[in-house]
This record gives sequence, structure tokens and C-alpha cells, in this order.
Amino acid sequence: MSNPLFFDDIEVGQTWISPARTVTETDVVNFANITGDCDPLHVNHDYAAKSPYRQPIAHGLLGVSWVAGLAIHNPMVRTVAFTSIQKWDFVAPIFFGDTIHVQTTVLEKEHAGKKTGRVHWQKNLINQDGKIVQRGIFETLVSKRTPSMSAPHFDSTKKKSESASSQSGT
Repeated sequence: MSNPLFFDDIEVGQTWISPARTVTETDVVNFANITGDCDPLHVNHDYAAKSPYRQPIAHGLLGVSWVAGLAIHNPMVRTVAFTSIQKWDFVAPIFFGDTIHVQTTVLEKEHAGKKTGRVHWQKNLINQDGKIVQRGIFETLVSKRTPSMSAPHFDSTKKKSESASSQSGT
């Protein structure tokens, strides 16, 4: 983990955008098989064609999983624990072929002890049309920076000279 943010580095109002990914039928079928949720609305084209959506849709919980995964490095944070999801809304369906990304905004911070702080993150899962398809609040515990957690300092001149002497056989 290079240069993760600590609790004190995070400011209310900061926003990040994740990389995007395109939803595939394979994603949805794999999720159905892993979870056992093989509802025909997700995996049966004929059945889904008669639904209000007229086509298969991704599982809502697969969307939540994408929110957690796509945003893991945006921002990269020294997370101790993921503690809750609050007020989660499934706003619109996610279709095969949609390209989604996550917008993350810091809503609130509070100290949770000497070593951690609690951060409330607004998470929006957004499709290629700019429409929010899912939204809610994730809460995490984040490490506070301590002297032992400061970035290591490397003396590059020492490393080069040690490398040169080992190559010369001395």
C-alpha cells in the first residue's frame, strides 16, 4: 500500500472517482453461482424479457460489491475495519453492458479512540449516462498516523554504493 491516507489526512467534502468497469453477463452469472441467488430475473433472458425491465439485471448486492471493490484505491486509506452500510438505496437497475464507476465523498469524521477514527463516506454507483443506480453511506475505522507509521526514509546513495561493491566482488 503506497502512500495511504490516514484519518488526519482525510477532510470532510473531499471527493474521488474510481476507475470504471463494464458489467457483463458473465459477472452476473458468476455472482449467481457463488451466492446461490439464481433468480431468473438475473440469469434467464426469456423470463427477464417479461419483467418491467425487459432484460436481465445485475443483482443489487453485486452492485454493492462493485462499490466496495471499485473504490478501494480511490481513495487509498489505511482502513482498520469496514463497520457498516447505512441508508443504502437501490435507485435503478444495472444492465449487462452498463459501464459503472463510484463517486466517494467524505461526509463526516469522528475520533474513535487513540489509534482510529470513524469516517462516513457517501458512495454513489453511477452508470455511463451519469445516473446514480445505487447510493448510500459506508462507515469505516481508519488508522491515525503514529510515529511508527511514518514513511520509511531510504538513503539512495548508500544503496547504490552497497550495490556497486557487491557487484565488484568486494
